[in-house]
Amino acid sequence: MSAFAHDFPFDPTYGYDLDALLQLQAPEGPSDLADFWRATYREARAVPLNLSVRPLPSPHPGTDLFEVHYDSLGGRRIGAWITVPHGQRLQRGMVVGHGYGGRECPDFDLPGPECVAIFPCARGFHLSQGDGLPNDAARHVITGIASRETYIHRGCVADYWGAASALLSLYPEAAGSLHYMGTSFGGGIGAMTLAWDERFVSGYLCVPSFGNHPLRVQCPCAGSGEAVRQYVQQHPETLEVLRYFDSASIARHIRIPVLCDCALFDPAVPPPGQFSVHNALGRPKELMVRQAGHFAHPGEAAEEARSRARLDRWLHEH
Repeated sequence: MSAFAHDFPFDPTYGYDLDALLQLQAPEGPSDLADFWRATYREARAVPLNLSVRPLPSPHPGTDLFEVHYDSLGGRRIGAWITVPHGQRLQRGMVVGHGYGGRECPDFDLPGPECVAIFPCARGFHLSQGDGLPNDAARHVITGIASRETYIHRGCVADYWGAASALLSLYPEAAGSLHYMGTSFGGGIGAMTLAWDERFVSGYLCVPSFGNHPLRVQCPCAGSGEAVRQYVQQHPETLEVLRYFDSASIARHIRIPVLCDCALFDPAVPPPGQFSVHNALGRPKELMVRQAGHFAHPGEAAEEARSRARLDRWLHEH
């Protein structure tokens, strides 16, 4: 039974308690999963950045703000913001992913030690809008889904690799201490980003999406997964493509410390998918469990405060 009163036509726990969630296994990826992604990484890194940088007025005292644009896979021009603590000696960098609604502005209050941070907008969203790409999750998530080469999530991962390249190009002193944090869409795409890019030294994946697609397409939800579920019902062959974009299968290939923040109740990103990502991670890893994700609930503010405090400690430890 769900822990919270709700009006969804499904149970956002999907019948799983914590013990059951911790027993879930990631699906086996295709035999050429690593080959596909390593080739994609090489292709993406070979794209010249053609980096442009524009200073912006900063609304936050003590932080300099820049808008940057760079080229990414497939000729896409990607936009991002960079925040730089004014007058600080910076030796840490952070790539910050966004949810499946994009990002309208950077975050000036990141946890952890002072760092230079880049906030990329994945292709189709905000600073990276245009070229006919949809900017809503339901259409975005099925764009190009007919093949692994054209699926938009392949490009989104490349966009985040490009963000790391842009940051390190401008602030090479952050090399050797590059971190990642992302929530929901940014959690799932983040797992795909971290698995193949050795420049990152730690990651934080909060309520990560796109995990365990075979199970996920059986779970009605209020997030982007519903568009995928309905598409797969009409095109079951799509599951073969999705095997290459399963954040749980891919999480097996991550070799750096990861803090995973998963919810027991989540109407947008089914918890079985989230925990499948965590369970597949190698060591060292750490799990935080929240009562609910993507859902306003009593005690939410206190839960967020606890999560932030643990993340702050994690970032200081790593």
